[in-house]
Amino acid sequence: MPIDISVAAPAYNEADNIEAAVTEWRAYLERHPEVGAWEIVVCDDGSADGTGRVLRELQAGCPRLRVVTFERNRGAGAAIAAAIAATRLEWVVLLDSDGQFPIANLDRFLDRIAAGGVRALSGARIRKADGLAYRWGSAASGAVSNLLHRTRYRDFNSIFKVVHGPLFRALPLESAGMNCSTEITARVAELGHTWVELPIEHRERGGGSRGWRFWRGARDRALFVGYLGLRHWLLRRGVLRAPEVPETPEVPEHAPSSLQEAR
Repeated sequence: MPIDISVAAPAYNEADNIEAAVTEWRAYLERHPEVGAWEIVVCDDGSADGTGRVLRELQAGCPRLRVVTFERNRGAGAAIAAAIAATRLEWVVLLDSDGQFPIANLDRFLDRIAAGGVRALSGARIRKADGLAYRWGSAASGAVSNLLHRTRYRDFNSIFKVVHGPLFRALPLESAGMNCSTEITARVAELGHTWVELPIEHRERGGGSRGWRFWRGARDRALFVGYLGLRHWLLRRGVLRAPEVPETPEVPEHAPSSLQEAR
């Protein structure tokens, strides 16, 4: 049965990339035989470079594109959380708007979902296209995160996630910056779910520049990884109570949603 897919993505000053990204996503979702109903939700995080204008123009030709708009910049974490919360379909694919994660990576994820028995899947970047400093930083924070959470994920920090919608929308996310993907991995693990990692392609940004500075980002990630590790330790000791997330029953068959009629 076709799988209903919501794409969720943050966008901050991505006027150079957002049109190509949305066009690529739309073409994939429209043509893929395993995709049923679909939608694209982008949160414009207070962009000042015309990203909002480009998104409005794209909406005119794509009614299934929905835009959440922040009047001021609130950070990648807030934009990711808002985009996820605004989705409505059975499975949510988290992407970035800078073109680094081709949506064609989703092919093997759809096959794995169709096989059943999974709720959370993550893309492991086999060959990262980032600069050396960013690769080292990601590897170091991923190694520490695995140590603190007693996991062995290859790419703890990957933003490419495919998660069962009810579970994803119920996650209590706190990150304000670029650490939201790390937090998502940790939060799902806290709830007792095991991530299924699949290899994905990673490519260079389509244009523009990163929205955060390396050293400030490295400092913030180190602090946040430490916070998540401490939280995990306190949960294991019973000092903290795990958040209550509604049970999300397995769906052996992918029944069409109410949005299927729009296809």
